[in-house]
Amino acid sequence: MPGAALSQIKGLPGVDPVLAKDGRVLVRLSELLRFGPGGRLLARVSLPETSAPVLGAAGRDAGHRLLWQLDFEGRAAGNHGDLYENRDRGHSRLPAEAHPQLTHVAYDDEARKLGFDYGLAGPVTFAVPLIGNSSTALKHGPLWRSLPRMALTHDNGPLFLYQNYLAGQMHVYPEHRDHDPDHGDLIPANTPYFLISQGSSGSDQPHLEALAMIFAAFQPETKAFLHQNQLLAPTVQMVFRRSLTSVRSRAAYLTGLAHPSVIPKDQINLMRMVQLANALTPETVPPMVRLAVLSEDDAVEGVNYFGEGLSERLFDTPTAIARLWRSHAYRRSMVVSVEATRDSNGRALDFVWRVLRGNPARTRIEPLDTRGLRARITVDWQLPRPVPGRPDILSNRVDVGVFARIGAQDSAPGLISILLPQHETRRYDLGPDGDMRIESLDRRVPQGGYADPVLFPQADWRDEYRYDAAGALQGWDRAASGETMRFDAVGQKITEAGAMSIRHMIERPSDAAPHIVMRTGPGDAGE
Repeated sequence: MPGAALSQIKGLPGVDPVLAKDGRVLVRLSELLRFGPGGRLLARVSLPETSAPVLGAAGRDAGHRLLWQLDFEGRAAGNHGDLYENRDRGHSRLPAEAHPQLTHVAYDDEARKLGFDYGLAGPVTFAVPLIGNSSTALKHGPLWRSLPRMALTHDNGPLFLYQNYLAGQMHVYPEHRDHDPDHGDLIPANTPYFLISQGSSGSDQPHLEALAMIFAAFQPETKAFLHQNQLLAPTVQMVFRRSLTSVRSRAAYLTGLAHPSVIPKDQINLMRMVQLANALTPETVPPMVRLAVLSEDDAVEGVNYFGEGLSERLFDTPTAIARLWRSHAYRRSMVVSVEATRDSNGRALDFVWRVLRGNPARTRIEPLDTRGLRARITVDWQLPRPVPGRPDILSNRVDVGVFARIGAQDSAPGLISILLPQHETRRYDLGPDGDMRIESLDRRVPQGGYADPVLFPQADWRDEYRYDAAGALQGWDRAASGETMRFDAVGQKITEAGAMSIRHMIERPSDAAPHIVMRTGPGDAGE
């Protein structure tokens, strides 16, 4: 949790830790403790070491054989002290016999009735390492989405994800229709907080196996160091992505090829993952990059974009930042700092900034000091581009990654994402001053297209912008519902009676997607 490490909790008053037995620990609602920001519930558990083998008899490929050897020689920590949490009620469960040292989480009837065991990880957190999965999704209705998209578009979702990340907890969720040729990559931001598998139910199993083996492959002292310093999940992400089949060099790890939203199973290389995890020592572990936005361009609702209560800020967490491009501006800029990043061994750090996704000619990074502690990111409006390694899937997201470098190792990146509304049709042109300016903007979703209604409520109009001879914005003409309305430069509707203030209100019917309506005042009928 921000400012409080679950891994360092000792002796909280209240209920004694629940003792695991026979590879299982039962979480009882009555024994959960309220703890930390967001009202999380803490399950305190005690996991005695067992004599179970690190792998089941079915594990026979090269990665399994290497882990067997490392465990036999006492050079791997194994999964003693690690939890496994299935959150789809057995629909896609990691077989207990495959990784016998894992302790499986179960919930009592009271907790199950409240849904604490199902779907996104959220209500309950743990003070020990954990892997988990849920092969579920919101499949029906106008707000359909995968669990990752649900988490990133929910008020407390990113906060809960970050808290789990610090605690050393990693979950896998299928992309289920959110990363396919039909609508492209619909994941609104890139984060290190989970893994997303390509496909639907059951596609998460190879990723779960990889997580279990990475957790097991760390040297005992390295794993203890990682957990104590809140670096377990960041290091697991680094190991997983640095070892992908297509990532064959350090340079490749610093590209979008290593950091896609969604990872297909054919990219998983267990041998390389076990090798890299076991090679790490407390002295060679890279830090977790911590981000902060120092400044950024502002946009005004009712002028630059429309929809009361909407913002261009999707979320800010210490290791992932996400923005939504609502404004009609052609260019946007922000200054980001990584000065809060600290190495657990006290070493000075250098940082590398890279464009991981987006048009490199329209996405520029300007370091503001010699060590890369601060940089200005400038992005011009751009069209969707193919996902790295997946030419059949388009993405309308720009990703920038910031890597901390320690010797031969690069950290998991801090991630800055900007999501562009792929459903909008915009036309820009040069103004008298030589800068690009908006000429027209159609916010209607085209036939067969898609816009996430949670992020971009439906707006059924098209605006044509007016300028004077000097290039100053005079307002816009709006075509909506068969009529044309004229607005001035500050967003007032021009009528025969004079300028009239217009509010763009979001209506959220229970059986349809949210949409924006124009009102002249509280309680008035929509225009």
